[in-house]
Amino acid sequence: MNGGLLVAGTTSDAGKSVVTAGICRWLVRQGVKVAPFKAQNMSLNSFVTREGAEIGRAQAMQAQACRIEPTALMNPVLLKPGGEQSSQVVLLGRPVGELSARGYHGGRQQRLLGTVLDCLAELRGTYDAVICEGAGSPAEINLRRTDIVNMGIARNARLPVLVVGDIDRGGVFASFFGTVALLSPEDQELVAGFLVNKFRGDVSLLEPGLDMLHGLTGRQTYGVLPFRHGLGIDEEDGLRVSLRGTVRESAVVPPVGEDVLRVAVCAIPLMSNFTDVDALAAEPGVVVRFVDRPEELADADLVVVPGTRGTVRALEWLHERGLADALRRRAAEQRPVLGICGGFQILGEHIEDEVESRRGQVDGLGVLPLRVRFAPEKTLARPEGEALGERVEGYEIHHGVADVTGGDRFISDGRGHSLDGCRVGQTWGTHWHGSLESDGFRRAFLREVAAAAGRRFVPAPDTSFAALREEQLDRLGDLIEQHADTDALWRLIESGAPQGLPFISPGAPA
Repeated sequence: MNGGLLVAGTTSDAGKSVVTAGICRWLVRQGVKVAPFKAQNMSLNSFVTREGAEIGRAQAMQAQACRIEPTALMNPVLLKPGGEQSSQVVLLGRPVGELSARGYHGGRQQRLLGTVLDCLAELRGTYDAVICEGAGSPAEINLRRTDIVNMGIARNARLPVLVVGDIDRGGVFASFFGTVALLSPEDQELVAGFLVNKFRGDVSLLEPGLDMLHGLTGRQTYGVLPFRHGLGIDEEDGLRVSLRGTVRESAVVPPVGEDVLRVAVCAIPLMSNFTDVDALAAEPGVVVRFVDRPEELADADLVVVPGTRGTVRALEWLHERGLADALRRRAAEQRPVLGICGGFQILGEHIEDEVESRRGQVDGLGVLPLRVRFAPEKTLARPEGEALGERVEGYEIHHGVADVTGGDRFISDGRGHSLDGCRVGQTWGTHWHGSLESDGFRRAFLREVAAAAGRRFVPAPDTSFAALREEQLDRLGDLIEQHADTDALWRLIESGAPQGLPFISPGAPA
């Protein structure tokens, strides 16, 4: 078997990432050696592979669904927005420069097609099947000429295309029809059919519409996936707590102790890797919410200042919103604050930035004794260490180099030498993303937070973040296995691009 499939979507956030992960987990449970692939990803949520390459977190999650290690081949092009007009371009895991949208789509993108196809070919030569994820919509006709992630990759690699639509938003039939109708005949030839996502209710009521869609397009629907809460793990877009909950506040599993623990995450601009707080939300009795007003910190037992692609801009935003003063007051009152990566830098004394914002030296919040200088080279690493008497792992993605001049050690090598971060009273900071996924460290940290907050909160002794993530991925696999036409899906992946499907044009009669 040398199969493949491109999972496209009628819109961004239609569910491409989770459907791709679900198909991968379903296939691997059938004994298929499978890998994920996304030619070009635009996201501030990224991950560092074992070889030190930066890729989208969604592809790292999909690799976990395949039960393999993620590599740069799985996401050769990563775009990290730095504002309204420009993004950092990460090629094969390494940053190669900043480009405006016009500059990227005006020529650079098309020149990357050869690299993208080489990566896909290498994966297809290694694995039985490669499940590719598109970006946005394949019917972005203004960008089709330079497209390397949707129909551009499908046509060059002769991949069948499955179009996912989010029926919870409404208009899914029009979106399916319109997506195919806007494509050229050559691209339409590759569209095998549709997958309805996030359906609530009785599927029999949907079937007349599916029959009409087949009559209009000549293409079948490969399944109707029901709406399930909490399946959006490591997605590229939007703010949500992945394992449980919604945008504003996570759902709560009853606490082990008498109290719940309330965590407020500052929703700073260009927030990156907000998935860091997923491990907190996974703890029974921990409530996580994203906030943007100082009064929302009042009842928080812990405030997290997360990572950001725009450290100086985020610092200005904290001042504009009145959150900067609120954070300083919390630190002075010995109420717990945790800064991660850019958030760690913001809590320091000074930031010298001629790389990201080019604003020169600016004052930080001054609650941690460190000075930060932005280096042209990006630090990409997968470190390990010890904190609070527990083993801790993480990953680093930052230009800022911290010179810590005081305070207590936070993360050490276990032999008395500091590796990263610092602590002053109940204010903590570290560059390490993902450190809270280390179960023993997370529990020790939450015990300290609870003691400082005066909460009778007890971390559950057996919460395993890795096990919860595996359960989540199995739920995605179950969704495909139970609600998709897996026989037809298997034939599609195995046989390659469909042939002989009818073409449609806008205004085709009902």
